[in-house]
This record gives sequence, C-alpha cells and structure tokens, in this order.
Amino acid sequence: MTNQPSAMSTASPRLLDATNLALAVLDRRGVVVGWSSAAEALVGYGDQEILNRPAATLLHNDADPAIAAALQQGRTQGGWDGAVTVRHRNGRHTRLMVRVFSWLDAAGETLWAVLAHAEDQVTRSELSQGVFEPLLTYSPIGVAVLDTNLRYLWVNEVLTYGGAAPSKRRVGQRVGQVFPQLEGVAQVEEQLRNVLETGIPVLDFEFHAFNPQDSTRTHVFWMSFFRLEDSTGRVVGVWYMALDNTDRWRTREREALLSEASTYIGSTLDVERTAQELTEIVVPRFADAVAVDLFNSVLHGGDPPHEPDTGTLRAVGQRWIPEDDSEAGAHVAELLHQLQDSAATRRRCLHDGEAWMESLACGAGNAVLSAPPPTAEKLRELGVHSVLVAPVQARGTGLGVAAFARFRNPDSFDESDVGLTTELLSRAGVCIDNARRFTRERRAALTLQRSLLPRALATGDVLDVASRYLPAGDLQMVGGDWFDVIPLSGARVALVVGDVVGRGSYAAVSMGRLRAAVRTLANTDLPPDELLAHLDDLVISLAEQEQPDEETPGPEVSPSASFLGATCLYAVYDAVTRCCTVARAGHVPPAVVAPDGTVSFPDLPAGPPLGLGLSPFEATELQLPEGALLALYTDGLIKSHDQDIDVGLSRLAGALAHPAPRLEDLCENVFHTLLPGDPGDDAALLLARTHGLDPDQVSTWDLARDPSIVAETRGLVTRRLADWHLDDLQFTTELIVSELVTNAIRYGSEPIKLRLIRQSTLICEVLDNNSTSPRLRHARTTDEGGRGLFLVAQLARRWGTRYTRSGKIIWAEQSLPPQPETSHPA
Repeated sequence: MTNQPSAMSTASPRLLDATNLALAVLDRRGVVVGWSSAAEALVGYGDQEILNRPAATLLHNDADPAIAAALQQGRTQGGWDGAVTVRHRNGRHTRLMVRVFSWLDAAGETLWAVLAHAEDQVTRSELSQGVFEPLLTYSPIGVAVLDTNLRYLWVNEVLTYGGAAPSKRRVGQRVGQVFPQLEGVAQVEEQLRNVLETGIPVLDFEFHAFNPQDSTRTHVFWMSFFRLEDSTGRVVGVWYMALDNTDRWRTREREALLSEASTYIGSTLDVERTAQELTEIVVPRFADAVAVDLFNSVLHGGDPPHEPDTGTLRAVGQRWIPEDDSEAGAHVAELLHQLQDSAATRRRCLHDGEAWMESLACGAGNAVLSAPPPTAEKLRELGVHSVLVAPVQARGTGLGVAAFARFRNPDSFDESDVGLTTELLSRAGVCIDNARRFTRERRAALTLQRSLLPRALATGDVLDVASRYLPAGDLQMVGGDWFDVIPLSGARVALVVGDVVGRGSYAAVSMGRLRAAVRTLANTDLPPDELLAHLDDLVISLAEQEQPDEETPGPEVSPSASFLGATCLYAVYDAVTRCCTVARAGHVPPAVVAPDGTVSFPDLPAGPPLGLGLSPFEATELQLPEGALLALYTDGLIKSHDQDIDVGLSRLAGALAHPAPRLEDLCENVFHTLLPGDPGDDAALLLARTHGLDPDQVSTWDLARDPSIVAETRGLVTRRLADWHLDDLQFTTELIVSELVTNAIRYGSEPIKLRLIRQSTLICEVLDNNSTSPRLRHARTTDEGGRGLFLVAQLARRWGTRYTRSGKIIWAEQSLPPQPETSHPA
C-alpha cells in the first residue's frame, strides 16, 4: 500500500462526522482514506494517526483465515457482515461488529465503507429490525401499517387469518377494498383518516364484523389507531392494532343481560306482565322475535298440571324487532306459538324439561326435534334461520315454554346461547311463580272479602242506596274495606263504612269480624258513639288475644298478620225526624249533597282509630232534607301517593256535584273520575238518598200515667188503623198497645208517649222517662201477671228496647197484610 493520499483524504472530516456513525472509508487497496469522530471514539485513533494507513494494521491478527474469507466474500458479493478483533490505541483488544459495503466515488473508483460498533452494543435500527419486527410479526395481536393514502404497507401474521386474508392481497389496497362486504368498514376508514390528520390516537374502538376464518357468527374486534412519524416528525402513515375480543364481549353481554333481567323482570306481581317483561329484555339483544306460553292454570294462580305435556298453553307474551312490515314480525311470533304447542316441543320441553335449538336453513334440521314441516317452511319463508325453544321452570316445576327466533341477526344460536337461555328463563320462572302464588293468595283473599261483604242492601223505603267496591290493583293485596246498611227499629237505618289496617286474607277475616260485631251491636240500638266505644274495646281485645305467647314456642307472628286496628264511621238516619246521627273513629268524614247539588263535608269530631283506647267518641246530629245525598267512603277513594287528601276531597266533591239518574250511575262516575286506573288501595263507596216519612204515616199521642187511659188508647189506635186501611191488624195491635202502655204506666215515669208508624211494617212504640229495662219471663199458672211481654213477643214479628238520653222506648213491629190488587176498568 502506498502513502500517497487519495481524493478522499482531502475531504472535510465533518462530512463523515455528520453521519454520527463509527465509519471508516477504504480505497480499493484497503487504505484508510476517511475516518469519523465516532470511529476515533470507538478505537482511540485520531484521523491524523490512521489516515493513509492500511486498515489491516488495526486488526489483532491480520493473518486470520476468517479475514481472508471475509475479503473474498466482500469482493464477490459487494459486502460483508461479521465480527472482528482490533487493537485499541490503549493496547487492549476490542471486539467489533462490522458491516462492509462498496460504492463508486465521483471518479468511478471503488471505495469501501466500514460501519462498526462494539459487539455488546446494538444500534436502534438493528434493534427495530432484529427485535420489534419479529415481535410484531408473531404477536397474538393483529398489527397493520398503512401509508398516508390509507393503503396497506405491511400486516403481521395474525391479520392474515391463517391465509384466509393473505398479506399480498392487502398490500397496496385500502381497507374498504380488501373487505368491501363488511358493514361498518367505512367507520374504520374514518377513524384511520382522523388519526392521520389529527395525530390523536383512538383507543378501544369496537368493530363488529365477520372473521374470514369463521363466517358462522359475528365477531367483535377491539381496535386502536396511531399515527406513524419518522425521526424528523414527518407523517409517513398510520398503524393500528386489532384483537378478536368476541368471547370476552359475549361473556360481558351475557352477564349484563342476566344482571338487567334480574332487576327488570318481576317488577310487578302480575303473571302476564312478568312474562311480557321477559320478552322486552331479550328483544333485540338476544333474539329478533320471542313468544312465551304459560299453562292456563298458572295464569289464574293455580298449580301447573301434573301431566305437563297435556296441559293447555296460553300465549301471554310476544315481541319482535320493529320492521317496515310489522305484520311479518307478528306472523313470526304467531308461528312460534304454534311451534311451542307441537308434539316435539311438548315432549322435549314440557315433559323432559330440556331446551333445544335448531337451524331452519335449507337441508338443515334434526328429524326428531325439527318443527312441524308447515310451520318450519313458513318460518323459512319469513327469513327465520335459527330457532331456540326452552322450558320456563321454577323450583323444578314447568310453568310453560318460551321460543326465540333470529332472522335479522345473522348469528345462529349455539350451545352457549342455550346455557344463557336456561339461566335467563330460570330467573324469569321464579318471578312468574312468585306472581302465580301472589295471584292465588289475592284471589283467595278477594273471594273471602266479597263473601263477607253484603250482597244486598236492605233499607226499607226510607233510603235509596247504591254501593261500589273496588279492590286494590294487581300490584297490591286486597285490604279490609267494608260497608253495610242495617235496618233498625222505628223507621231508622244504620249506615257503616270501615277500613281494617293491613292486607291479604288476614285483613279480610278481621273485616268480617268487625262487620259481624257492628251488626250485633247495632241490633241493640246503641247510639253511634256508644257503639264505637264497644267496638274499640273489641278491637283491643282481639289485638291482645293475637299477641304471641312468650312461654309457648312457635312461629313468630309477622307484622302483616297481626291485627293493627281499623277506622270506622257509623251513622243512623231517622226517617221520622230526618235526623242523621254520625260518629267516626279515625275515618274520613262523609260528604253531604244537598238537593240543590251543593256538596259539603260536615265538621265532625274525628275520634281516634279503633284499637287505641285513647278517648271517648262523640256523635253529631245532621238534619238532612228530603232528597239529600249522604256519601260514605274509605280513604282509598281519595288518597294516593301523588296527591294530598284535600285534593282528593275536592275531586270527590266535583264528581258528586254532577247528579245522575240512578245512584248506581253516580257510583260509576265517581270511581271513573277519581280512580281511572287500578287503585293502589281498596276503595269503597256507599251512597244513600234520604226519604222522610209523610206526616200521615206517623201518629203520636201523649199519655197520662193513669190506668184508665189504656181503654182510650185502644180506641185511638183502632181509628188510626181504620184510616190506614189496616183493619186486619186491629186486634193484635190493640193487645200490643194495651200491654206496652200498661207496663209504661205501672213501671215507668212521665212523660209517656205512644207512636204508631206505618212504613213497610207497622211499628208501635211506647216511650217513658224510666231507663229500667223490661224483662221477658214465663209466668207460672198461679201468677196473676207477668205475661204481657211474652204476649207481645208472640204477636209481633220482632220487638225490643232502645234507650234515649232521658229514658227508653219499647217497640214492637208487625208485618203489613198483603194489599189487594187494584182492578182497572176495561
């Protein structure tokens, strides 16, 4: 080698330093003609020490055969890569990785470039190529690189989908050109374009599409997009990652569906509504159409049939995806109902309790489980490609069948869908069974309650009455509301309305007890305030009797099954005086409608509810003119969760102010106005229109306390009966009047009055100012007296005693003889 400098030696060292690489340039003889600062830092020699010297002087052993082989490879192949050992300027040996390649200078001379770095160092470019490229190529996550025109430059092995979408078919093509049939591919290109323009990455983009390796179901891909820039910040393209997240997505969707079903299904205790809630959950998230059939006995609260495959199924719920042709969806649902009633479905679902699925595609289907040929063919014509049928069960008992169909969703049902359906219907079945049990209890309570309410209201001819009772809506158990009309002595009628606290059969039974107690107390002719006091004592006694015995082991009494009390309003209307005496125990006040239509709510002492024993009750007298209307009701008619009681009273007044030809029509109008839907509580209404007695129907005489007046009294009675055309009752009435007046003269005190009332019966009343009650006794043969009341009891239909504020009234009632039919001239 010569020491004559070449053209390269005159070049500025800064030209090589700009590369920032350990670079040496050799001429064709192997003489160093170029040397960079990085090369000086690597081996310790400055350019003044190494330029124009043979490069071999740096080698540790220039006679090594490997060096000769490397030189030969460089000459024949234009370059060489490998490791060499050189002598550092400080004398130590350094192992270098070198790359040698040739090029021609401006004069056409061959030059050799030598790039070097320490063996234990890796350059960034080598790291990218040696590590990241294999990592991305074999990564389980799909990676693709696109240029600024959104054309594929490179895809890794995952995105070839096992050769179904080879990289050579992608390179140079846009995403939409590679997969033109995919819905939503335009969204992917839009995301790529936005990232390319803005540089803002997009993470967790969800894309639904078919996997080229699996076209039987839709796959869900998780994608992230990033812009690609070089070291100078120049935008060179965009790249994205894609991961098939189908299994995790389906698991998440199933869990979400089951969670939502647990919250949504069973919001009511209505069987049909619960079944409909099931259909609302599954469409369109799980199926495109669904039909639910339950046993008819289940809908009415009964038990499922012992032979389920022979029970009667009834369609209770159906739903389908809305389409332009809604009749098609309805037709699909109807066909599903027919499918559920087929022999195959009954055998597999109702008898064996197993779910099954089937594809209705042409040529597919199991001959044992397939739908009846006509039904299957019609489903195919409507585009249904997959059907799943499963039993609705609860606690091991079959309640019905549910059928699901897919026609818009391209995915067919699979085994995982069967498992999801089984769990979903299991949860829905428990809710349906709870609703069934509630329906049974409610029907039993309602039947019991209706049996305890009066079937006919007997009022004589002093009141026109009408009533209406409406149990709580389907979401509530029936309560203990009741009403009654009780005929009393002396042309009087008792009106009562009450409300027992609590719900269900126990409330109905308690209501029956109180109604019977009120009737018993009313027959003793107690004033309203005294009657409520006795009723209060009875309620307290019942509550004490139902307290659990601490010494006797047994099940605890639940709060809903204990007697908590009641409210009651008791009114007595006297047709003779047209006076209504009212007392209430914590009940809402009555409404009075005057003949001119004015509605008022009398200010009555409220009194405490029954069962508290706090204070005595007070009675108030109301004068009711002829034709006045008295309305008694329970709080369920005027109270609700969204309105105050004053609003309810105002609405009631408005409804009562509009008269109707019949009281039954007025009852209907009131309920329609105040309770247009299902009430949240029981509601009862009792309407009574008053009719006073005409003066000629009542005769009253003041009597002196003189035994001689008895004969005169018989004459007064005889003449009055003749005026009333009741001569047939003359004999018995004279005997009754004689005995009652004689007892009043003998044992009573003045004033003494006799009153005859002709109503639907003939009533004889004797009033005196002594509160001593007469006793009916059987006189012995040797007794001279004591047969008077016994005789009265034999002659009268019924008799009794009632007390007034100053004394008592002994009364006897006789039936009127049949009136002869009036003949009309021809």
